[in-house]
Amino acid sequence: MGLGVDWAVKWLKLSAETMADHRTELIELDRAIGDSDHGENMDRGFQAVLQKLDESPPETPGAALKAAAMALMSKVGGAAGPLYGTAYLRAATSLGDAADIDAGNVVSALAAARDGVVARGKAEPGDKTMVDAWTPAVEAAQKAADDGGDALAVLEAAAAAAESGAEATEPLVARKGRASYLGDRSAGHRDPGAQSTALLLRAAVNAAKEGAAA
Repeated sequence: MGLGVDWAVKWLKLSAETMADHRTELIELDRAIGDSDHGENMDRGFQAVLQKLDESPPETPGAALKAAAMALMSKVGGAAGPLYGTAYLRAATSLGDAADIDAGNVVSALAAARDGVVARGKAEPGDKTMVDAWTPAVEAAQKAADDGGDALAVLEAAAAAAESGAEATEPLVARKGRASYLGDRSAGHRDPGAQSTALLLRAAVNAAKEGAAA
């Protein structure tokens, strides 16, 4: 099963719903080790994504992700805007003008997104950042594709791995970002960026499932 622009738009719309639904949760996570603004920023950013999609409906998955990148970069404050903006832009570039994307395209897009986050944030696995969700997601996606999984199976594997990765940030001591100022006191708290990454990748799965059921 391939994924087209309808999936990409649905993913972004579900992402906006998810960020609104989990706004308070992400604020609370960020209050413990950051600036308390991650939930507010992500909610505001994805509302801007919705507006961008309404103003100029995209014709390809890549165009949809590029529109999201532009909206997030312009509307989201803190570190999240540049990081997620870069992730979506790199993913969009990876997809190019393809109208229908398969499992291999999904893996490439996720890897490009992860590499964009790493390049922008200079973080590595174990630093207690969103990279700790993105990296296992990419690895699981690649394995699912290698095992013959379709695009939905690849997304499912990525989302599940991102969720596990986000949970695994809880005992870590932060080595990057504002949380690193807390030193050992950052342990015991889940990284908000890793959590929002997991939520967004789960939204991608749900969008694909809705498309398959339609």
